[in-house]
Amino acid sequence: MARHGRKKRSMVTRRRTPAGAPPGTLMHDPERAGGTLSLIAYGPDGLEENAAASLSDIRAALSAGQRIWVDVAGTGDASLISSLGEIFGIDPLALEDVMNLHQRPKAEEFDDFVFVVMHMVDGKDAASREQFSLLFSKKWVLTFQEAPGDCLDPVRERLRRGKPRIRAGGPDYLAYAILDAILDAYFPLAEKLGDRLEALEDAITVNPVPADIAELHAVKRDLLSVKRSLWPMREMMTVLRDDDNDLVSDDTRRFLRDAHDHVLQLIDIVETYRELASGLLDLYLSSLSNRMNEVMKVLTIIATIFIPLSFLAGVWGMNFENMPELHTRWGYPAALLFMGAVALGLIGWFRARKWI
Repeated sequence: MARHGRKKRSMVTRRRTPAGAPPGTLMHDPERAGGTLSLIAYGPDGLEENAAASLSDIRAALSAGQRIWVDVAGTGDASLISSLGEIFGIDPLALEDVMNLHQRPKAEEFDDFVFVVMHMVDGKDAASREQFSLLFSKKWVLTFQEAPGDCLDPVRERLRRGKPRIRAGGPDYLAYAILDAILDAYFPLAEKLGDRLEALEDAITVNPVPADIAELHAVKRDLLSVKRSLWPMREMMTVLRDDDNDLVSDDTRRFLRDAHDHVLQLIDIVETYRELASGLLDLYLSSLSNRMNEVMKVLTIIATIFIPLSFLAGVWGMNFENMPELHTRWGYPAALLFMGAVALGLIGWFRARKWI
């Protein structure tokens, strides 16, 4: 699904909640999308989907005792998020973390729900990432993303096609499926970064240019951004997998172990690429040094050839009257031939020493 209004994430963290505000304060952000609601009510026997749901639709689905997934696209409307908090009984501290972006990936257990924060990428650009918040209880899953468009269409399709496990499973399994889909989006991104490094390696080896170092720094910055997103996910997955609570079934914990392995695999890939990027920087500097050495070698050889020629020209250019060779007819061509012989002799000697 295409993304709309997506901005590259700044490395600088800015909080919207004013300093000194009480904990749990929600502040409206006019720069972000206001929020649209989609509702999926599902079970083993059927599925109802509403792409433009209202708060009353959500209340009705909860009152009917259905398992539901509510997705909120846009986190700029504080009143909407506050209303959802009242409907689902969400702690204001969790809602504050939903609205305040740049949260570190984490998992927190509350009395009757689990709160998870991740960073979602589009698989193409490491800088185009957004905060994704997920909350689930025994009856519902609630997700928040910064803007419309995500990588969760495969999960929605599994629900629509009536896959037995996801339809019959509880909200904890749906939460796992959502988290796993977000993790899967990191693999094509890592592959793209690897392709960029491979292209840089070929370019630097053949003909390093200043543009290569700029691209290399861009790749290293993207790798750092991905690492900052993935590194805390190890702890997050460990909390979801190992915490003793009745919101996550033993069957779902088995799948969370697999998701934890995916996180470790991605971290290993990113660390390998970072080491490769550092090696490419050394290769670039070494290539420049070798090129400079080649230039200096050529200039040194040329200067060495002209040193004896300059000496001979200086001797014959001295202003003495008694220099017999200056008064002979063959003096000038003989001098040129002698100087040429000296130059050729030096070149031959350099070749014999394998200096050229």
